[in-house]
Amino acid sequence: MLGYVLKRIAATVPVMGVVALFVFLMIRLAPGDPAAVIAGDYATAEDVMRIREQLGLNEPIIVQFTKWVGALVQGDLGEAIFSNKSVAELIGQRIGPTVMLTLTTIIFTILVAVPLGTLAAWRAGTFIDRAVMMFSVGGFSVPVFVLGYILIYILSIQLKWLPVQGYRSMFEHGLWPFLRHITLPTVTLSVIFIALIARMTRASVIEVLQEDYVRTARAKGQSEFKVLLRHALRNAAVPIVTVIGLSLALLIGGVVVTESVYNIPGLGRLVLDAVLARDYPIIQGLILFFSFVYILINLLIDLSYTLFDPRIRY
Repeated sequence: MLGYVLKRIAATVPVMGVVALFVFLMIRLAPGDPAAVIAGDYATAEDVMRIREQLGLNEPIIVQFTKWVGALVQGDLGEAIFSNKSVAELIGQRIGPTVMLTLTTIIFTILVAVPLGTLAAWRAGTFIDRAVMMFSVGGFSVPVFVLGYILIYILSIQLKWLPVQGYRSMFEHGLWPFLRHITLPTVTLSVIFIALIARMTRASVIEVLQEDYVRTARAKGQSEFKVLLRHALRNAAVPIVTVIGLSLALLIGGVVVTESVYNIPGLGRLVLDAVLARDYPIIQGLILFFSFVYILINLLIDLSYTLFDPRIRY
């Protein structure tokens, strides 16, 4: 078991190195001069030269990469051009709302999708199964921003149940203001992942329900609830956990759109603001940060397999 864990952790090191190299080259080797783009159309040659020196673009690319990796090892993601703040500091200021939105979304998604998919598998071919599949198709078809504006119009503008935009921290403003502001973004972001996980849960549980040990459990007189929970769902957990982990990683992309729609000051808004301002150090730091989170989530998924399938430990 320990050897498997160490092997999986060691495998992430070269992957992270390749990602770091790609992020570095993406900015340096892209067409055009980043310094000229940052300086703007009316900048002088002296302004462009000053920005190139500030970014270290005058040095050989090997020297630039060595210094950049050395700074990364020390936790330095660079400094924003326009705000003169460190990228790590900006990420630290914005990460709270994104983490809370991600957690509420994935918790709500699991609580709805797994029982829904299990129910559809248990009643495969019935009206319940067809209704779940119709919902899944609809969840994949509607873009996140369209669903967000529909929910805002119905629940906020017409019914006035929830606030239109904004964010309230649970630790600063209390639980109820936090829930009122986080509900709409959570539902908006959850729909597509509920559809995805429900379909995977249905397919996995249907496959397991056809196994001999499930028929044996039923023949022994075990209740249907116990057969579904203990035998079917547990043995179907590996593909379900895989999709849940990938959904958690994909939430990063959905957060950018959702935070913009609901005006949430998280990492998604920081990405959008940095792109509009062409602040390359922030963009570079955020891509590297999101890549690290994605790799970490995949590592945790691999390690979680040992909890559901004992054969992996050996």
